[in-house]
Amino acid sequence: MPPALARLPGAAATTDPAPVTPDGRYLVVRGRLWRRSNPALSDEHRALLVAELMAARRIVGSAGRVGDRDAVTAARARVHAAKVALGERGPVWWDDGTPDLNRRMARNTPYADWFAALADSNSPP
Repeated sequence: MPPALARLPGAAATTDPAPVTPDGRYLVVRGRLWRRSNPALSDEHRALLVAELMAARRIVGSAGRVGDRDAVTAARARVHAAKVALGERGPVWWDDGTPDLNRRMARNTPYADWFAALADSNSPP
């Protein structure tokens, strides 16, 4: 982990990437599914949206530290808009009718067997 990230509260102690479901729709963090961004976005468009997301998150933090509730509210709206544009929130980006399982525990979803096998393969012998 880069030293700058290691200092962040709650930073993961590993550099292993989060596992991604076989269909590529979610990544799993501490057993919970999180919707990935829409793979149909161009790299350039995704980079712009991620830059907007990070800028808005910085404003949430700085406005929160000074107690500016209006600025926090506005910045949170920007965070949400960026996440919707990325496909991480709002309407799903796939079109096969599969329901959104965002924020659910993997063990309680159709990915349960895959997740259990993943956990089994990562346990020591």
